[in-house]
Amino acid sequence: MPRWLKCRRPDVCDAPIRLGRLEDDQVHVHEGDLFEAPRPTGERIALDEVVRLPPCEPRKFIGLWNNFRAAADKGNLGIPPEPLYFLKPATSFATHGATIRPPPGYDGRVVFEGELGIVIGRRGRALTPEQARDCIFGYTVVNDVTALDLINRDASFAQWTRAKGADGFGVFGPVIATGLDPQTLVVRSILNGRERQNYPVSDAIFAPHEVVARLSQDMTLEPGDLIALGTSLGAAPMKPGATIEIVIDGIGSLVNTFELPQAAETAQ
Repeated sequence: MPRWLKCRRPDVCDAPIRLGRLEDDQVHVHEGDLFEAPRPTGERIALDEVVRLPPCEPRKFIGLWNNFRAAADKGNLGIPPEPLYFLKPATSFATHGATIRPPPGYDGRVVFEGELGIVIGRRGRALTPEQARDCIFGYTVVNDVTALDLINRDASFAQWTRAKGADGFGVFGPVIATGLDPQTLVVRSILNGRERQNYPVSDAIFAPHEVVARLSQDMTLEPGDLIALGTSLGAAPMKPGATIEIVIDGIGSLVNTFELPQAAETAQ
């Protein structure tokens, strides 16, 4: 299955961002737009010679809540009649290898949530489920990081944007895989070497093409937009020094570490 990424060389000042197709640990560099038939240049770079960047630049990062039956059953949440969602800002975006840190002054729980990410490849509005399938470019791995204790800090207003929108809390990548059947995929989250999540995408209440169709009734979806399908059982807090790995076979592995804010950040 084709897997796409963006990267740059770390040893070159002002190195350009490269778009590439990943094959056998080699980046086959392409030129042009990822969503408009990019052309191979013939250049190849070893994967271990580059720094990986977020594989696309979403104008919207949309995350779903309560979209898996097993989690809904355990939490007595019921089945929602329509997707429940929130937005993450562009300043939250991070990718493979980045360090996740809580916002300065926050000392509560920071939770990992392993999820499948849907990447939009065509502009779409008011789509049918059939049309929505054609608007999906591919899939990526997402860690929807959450400052859990912020959500209900104010009893009058659930703070989903604040809890999920901190810098570095929108982790996705390291590639976008195309040509996959999402219903065959399994999401696994491994915290410090211990598997904490293992659930099938087929347990989703709203499948990827249904989510895209429903969301397109509310807003225009554009190439590069990212939709996180939601998480299931096993999401848990991370402690400083932890390594969190989200794995979806067929796409790849998204690995990050969790640390407390640096002293300079805390003092601000």
